[in-house]
Amino acid sequence: MSIDTPPAPSSDADRRQFVKACCAVALGGVATAVPIAAGLNFASDPIRRAPAEAGGFLRVAFLGALPEDGTPRKFPVVADKSDAWNKFPNVPVGAVYLRRVAPDKVEALNVICPHAGCAVDYQSDQRHYLCPCHNSSFALDGTLADQRSPSARPLDTLDVEVRNGSEVWVRFQNYRAGTSEKIPLA
Repeated sequence: MSIDTPPAPSSDADRRQFVKACCAVALGGVATAVPIAAGLNFASDPIRRAPAEAGGFLRVAFLGALPEDGTPRKFPVVADKSDAWNKFPNVPVGAVYLRRVAPDKVEALNVICPHAGCAVDYQSDQRHYLCPCHNSSFALDGTLADQRSPSARPLDTLDVEVRNGSEVWVRFQNYRAGTSEKIPLA
């Protein structure tokens, strides 16, 4: 008696199994790669984004809001801020003292004392600025009023433009406190 050997599996069935396995691996790879690529794109967005231009002019006030006698007025500086992923529109970024020195000319001083970073106050009765933290005093134009003042430099002046005949634009910048040099902060 002869023993029949079972027939060998066909090579077509092996091929189909191989193609199925390859398709499953390819589809699994695509299904995994898409979320990974999206995550890498999100995580690297702040690195790829161009940095915002610092030190641009901001509209701070209108010329009509400034007394013609040269008395300084304090105005908030409002701008859009952003961090790596968020944008915050119209938030206070500082303040300035503006004073009219001619009918269409304005001077701007940063309100931050260069000694320790406190906000200075304008003393209208004495016509000078005073830092309440360490009694540094500054003249109307921002220069040191008292040479014994602990501040190593005058109040920081800022660039000003009068645009459209009535808008006061200031190039707002904060500077490092505690140094005799005017070093811009980022």
